[in-house]
Amino acid sequence: MSGAGKIRKVTSPDPRPQPRSRILIPLLVAVLGVALGAGGIALLRPFGSDTAQRLAATADKHPAKTTPRPLSTTAIRARIEPSVVDVTATLTYDDETASGTGFVIDARSGLILTNNHVIRDATSVIVTAPATGQTYQASIVGVSVPADIAVLSIRPSAGLRSAPLGDSAPVAVGMPVLSFGNQAGAGGSPTVAPGTITGTDRTIQANDGAAGFSETLHGMLATTARIEPGDSGGPLAGAAGTVIGVDTAAGTGGQATGYAIPISTAMAAERQITARHRGQGISLGVSGFLGVMVGASSAHSPVAQQQQERSIRTGAAISPTPARCVTTQADATAPAVVAPAPAGALVVAVLCGTGAAIAGIGPGDVITTVNRHQIDSANALTRLVNGYPPGRVLRVTWVTTSGSTRTAAITLTPAPAV
Repeated sequence: MSGAGKIRKVTSPDPRPQPRSRILIPLLVAVLGVALGAGGIALLRPFGSDTAQRLAATADKHPAKTTPRPLSTTAIRARIEPSVVDVTATLTYDDETASGTGFVIDARSGLILTNNHVIRDATSVIVTAPATGQTYQASIVGVSVPADIAVLSIRPSAGLRSAPLGDSAPVAVGMPVLSFGNQAGAGGSPTVAPGTITGTDRTIQANDGAAGFSETLHGMLATTARIEPGDSGGPLAGAAGTVIGVDTAAGTGGQATGYAIPISTAMAAERQITARHRGQGISLGVSGFLGVMVGASSAHSPVAQQQQERSIRTGAAISPTPARCVTTQADATAPAVVAPAPAGALVVAVLCGTGAAIAGIGPGDVITTVNRHQIDSANALTRLVNGYPPGRVLRVTWVTTSGSTRTAAITLTPAPAV
């Protein structure tokens, strides 16, 4: 989409948004530093392979302290539960909603930590605090794609409680833990699952099958505490009653049934985001959204882009008379006719109600300039538009499938979350 961005197929036979609980499923687990095998994983939003390792390496390291007396499960729940929240993301252009978990890290500022994959592609995020029953409209402060961490902001209120944050550096195999989460997106009081740490410094390659994306995460904690769909973003607490990790991935069997991001790694990403330090894989707020769907291509030729789309969409419909706009990404079909432009960004589809649709851009058209910047590929359009905030007015020129050239001023709307 553009924003522009990449296209993925989402099946939704019911016309109403379909709720689903988000969780990552590990495809491959390895000890950090061990080869992961040939090929690896292709990410939808690439980042340097060493970015996540650097985040883990630069996380706060503290000398081990005297081990405090372990708290009872009841005492740990009393400390952690008031900070746990349910996160519901509306994915307008996927015709879905997604559910997950989060926890308050700064009650005064209304800051919440969760997984990035919980809010990925969201156009709206709602946070509910089960402890008080209050519901909040959340804004996205920023995300770290390599760390799979998102920071949300809600209006501070008297009922918010910050989670007591611990230190993940001393975490060792055999330590008892409790996992908190919004299991199956059911809402209400968080579910609690006991377990132990079975591994540290694990690298996992995981995917969210429903959302159709994969990612590689480093330095993970492995635990027998059962992590289920909907638990993503919830706190993993140690015996001292402090958060030592962020629930992230469900296990596929064996002794280690779940994986969590160490809290030191998560908070290192959080500090980058809240300090507004732009870096590789860091996205702040949300960018502007043009409303056209384009492929992920550096090809200059729109015809070459069309061929790439056809090869990607093997078996997908190619309509000679596609709809002028579509409601969801799943409704898009590869355009059969391409505008006669030597270079530019081929429009695969236009999402209804967006600035592009209002301006009259249609499938098969080719965008050639934006604010006097020449557009020579789909990737160039994505990079340019993503650099502008919502509300910005862009002057867009495109060639239609009939060969005419048009220009319009288009106001960007908020883009789906990265």
